[in-house]
Amino acid sequence: MGASTTQQDPSAPRGDGPAAPAPTGSALRGDVQGLRALAVLLVISAHAGLGPFSGGYLGVDVFLVISGFLISRLLFRHVGRHGTISLRTFYVRRARRILPAATVVIVATLLASMTWLSLIEVETILVDAVWAGLFVANLRFAETGTDYFADGLTPSPLQHYWSLGVEEQFYLVWPLLILAALIWHRHRQGPDARRGLPRLTVFWLLVVVTALSLVWSLVTTSVEPEAAYFSTTARIWELSLGALAALVGPAVADRLSTRGRTAVGAVGLAAILVPAVAYDSSTPFPGLAAMPPVVGTAMLLVAGLRLREAPPWPTRVLAVSPMRVIGDWSYSLYLWHWPLLIIPASALGRPLGVFGSIVAVAATFGLSALTYRYVEQPFRAPLAERRRPGAPLRLRARLPRGLVLYPASIVLVVASSTVGWGYVNWAAEAGDAPAITAPEPSAPPGEEPPEVSPDAEARALVRASVAAARDGDPVPSELTPDLLDIRDAIAPVECDYLDNDLRELCPQGDTEGDRTLVLTGDSHARAWIPAIQAIAEERGYTAYYLVKPRCTAARVVTTVQGSPDPWPECNEFQDWVDSQVEELAPDLTIVASTAPPKGVYVDGEYVDDDEGVAEAVRVGIDERLRTLEPLTSQLLVLGDVPQLDIDPAECLTSGDVDLGSCLGTPYDRTTLVADTTKRVAWSQRVPYLNPYAWLCVDDECPAVVGSTVTYRDPGHLTTSYAEDLTAALDQALSDKVDL
Repeated sequence: MGASTTQQDPSAPRGDGPAAPAPTGSALRGDVQGLRALAVLLVISAHAGLGPFSGGYLGVDVFLVISGFLISRLLFRHVGRHGTISLRTFYVRRARRILPAATVVIVATLLASMTWLSLIEVETILVDAVWAGLFVANLRFAETGTDYFADGLTPSPLQHYWSLGVEEQFYLVWPLLILAALIWHRHRQGPDARRGLPRLTVFWLLVVVTALSLVWSLVTTSVEPEAAYFSTTARIWELSLGALAALVGPAVADRLSTRGRTAVGAVGLAAILVPAVAYDSSTPFPGLAAMPPVVGTAMLLVAGLRLREAPPWPTRVLAVSPMRVIGDWSYSLYLWHWPLLIIPASALGRPLGVFGSIVAVAATFGLSALTYRYVEQPFRAPLAERRRPGAPLRLRARLPRGLVLYPASIVLVVASSTVGWGYVNWAAEAGDAPAITAPEPSAPPGEEPPEVSPDAEARALVRASVAAARDGDPVPSELTPDLLDIRDAIAPVECDYLDNDLRELCPQGDTEGDRTLVLTGDSHARAWIPAIQAIAEERGYTAYYLVKPRCTAARVVTTVQGSPDPWPECNEFQDWVDSQVEELAPDLTIVASTAPPKGVYVDGEYVDDDEGVAEAVRVGIDERLRTLEPLTSQLLVLGDVPQLDIDPAECLTSGDVDLGSCLGTPYDRTTLVADTTKRVAWSQRVPYLNPYAWLCVDDECPAVVGSTVTYRDPGHLTTSYAEDLTAALDQALSDKVDL
């Protein structure tokens, strides 16, 4: 949702989907094709990071309005001529225009991903392909886009199919609503009802749909911006406003003078271009911010209707020949641009940069021209129009090819994904390299080797793993967890406080124990639960895991996921945790968390530089520890694990790699904040446990220790490695507090 990088960040691309190719049935307006060209150029510019259009993602909204306008004009004219709607004809036309190119790009994306990307990325893309092929990708990305544990991961090269899902869902329902309006109108009017379009009924239907969807968009954007972005219900008003323009636009256009049309078109064009420059990835969207480009698009469409005099200059500008050509290619341009930006960046492990983005955009135009000529165009005409010259008419297929395209497209996408899945599983199991082992402790002849403590054993294995990586040893073949399951290696909890409204306690550990343990913090605290759970069960603690992903333990004002807005729910959760600790009076409270994932607010001002965030955390963790210390018998700070500059899961599944290829180094901000937290703990004489030596040696952090993958992503321990550290953590805790 913003710039394409190998890791998702707040600039990750905002929605991306064009309207499907314009329907036939009447000559295409040059200005409409030019408007489509403007929309796709804005989207490509924003995603490629070329030009000043940081808000160019709103080109998607322009497309949605155009879709609603064109499809509705087609349906209204059909009703006017025939008194009803042929659903079969409508869906056949949609299939011929949408499915061929969409299917070709999905399959090509799968092939490119299997060639250049890691197996862990391909595994996810294979699932994305099926959702995209079924045109419900928006549901898929609404779920993963609001998943904290997917935050920071590479965007899917098929993410842009979400908007095609929105459009197809609209296409599925809108003709049915018009039919329902026709039936209701004729039932109400009786046998004397006119056979044409009941314009007033359809008008009020569109007004209600537009109003309800707009309200829903405003509310959900303020509460769940990521989910709202992909939501059909939050986007329908844009399509229905286009339908309203098709319904009432001709009457409005008739009443406008040439000067009036010029004013309407100029304001509409400005309403698109100004936000495209002024908006960026931090703008809450869609919601209120979507209104200028959506209304502006409708104004431009109306300004070009029923021209009896010279067209106004906005219409003429949009209708110039180059813009019309780009408008013709816009569907293919949209389909190709995103995978061509994402796959190379992900394969390289870095942003493409200006030159790389220019090359990707040039390739987009080349492939789009070919796709338009050899994929889109051959399927657009009905089969009867494509029969061989001189062939008998009886060769025309009675079953419209479009109806065959739906199952054919699904079968092709599912078959491609199935083959890809087989390849991924085969490649993940290849190899027979042994696990890394630490040297056995030596002893003089005739004497028993000295006993090694769990902490020393864990440190020795890390040192051996770093040495193996430096030597370029092969990756062990029997890894834990399985690489294809590593994204799911998330510590389970009885109470998942990701839900902002959840306020209850879930005892775990030894629920019959006579002592109490509380773990509080964010997702980095949650990652330690497998080890702490085992310790609690062994030592007779009833454990409460009051952890909320993204909500750091420090008393700071952090931000909502996917938004720059303050997140008061985090501070409310901290207040609730403090009250529960006071009531429980635990024997041991462990505090663990990482740096805020983005910036923080200090005295109402947003701060996102490393030093500013570290200072805010210093003040905030000092306040929090002073609050908790008198409420618990013992308080301990469990230091943060180093956040790496690599994603071990992706690295270990990226073709011909060895252990040295996946040797990471700590990320600066998290290291700075961890050191700040340590100094605060020491200043208050709160025991501090540093896990660094269980993960790194001299700022070299292996992705595999022994035969266990350490991290599930750049910052979170796998459940397997947390379990491996149980004995070492138990010993280290015993050295710091009275267990």
